[in-house]
Amino acid sequence: MPDLRMAVREDRSLGELLGELAQDLSLLMRQEVQLAKAEMTVKLTRATHDLVSVGAGALVAWIAGLAFTAFLILGLTALGVAGWLSALIVAVVFGIAGYGMLRRGLADLKRVEPAPRRTVATLRDDVQWAKEQRS
Repeated sequence: MPDLRMAVREDRSLGELLGELAQDLSLLMRQEVQLAKAEMTVKLTRATHDLVSVGAGALVAWIAGLAFTAFLILGLTALGVAGWLSALIVAVVFGIAGYGMLRRGLADLKRVEPAPRRTVATLRDDVQWAKEQRS
């Protein structure tokens, strides 16, 4: 059986071989584009999750600040601290907490790589392979 395959391959013209190579390269490029799309979808999903975390952190800090602010201001005022100073102390504490949450979310966002590095590396390999096939 190997002799038949060899005979069939010898009968194909250079034009047919180049045509098959072009079809194979076209299929390969389409598959690489699909891979890049899939990789970008994963990265976008991660970035979206991180953005939701940043937004949720900011919202939680804001709501907690509003709900707890009145209690703390009134409590500090009841202890003899001036009303304006009580409000300032509470605002600084909540501001620090909210800043910490936002900073953590932004740090997570910075770790997301938007470029499809694996696909780019595969494309480079494909181009190198195609160049070697032409030689």
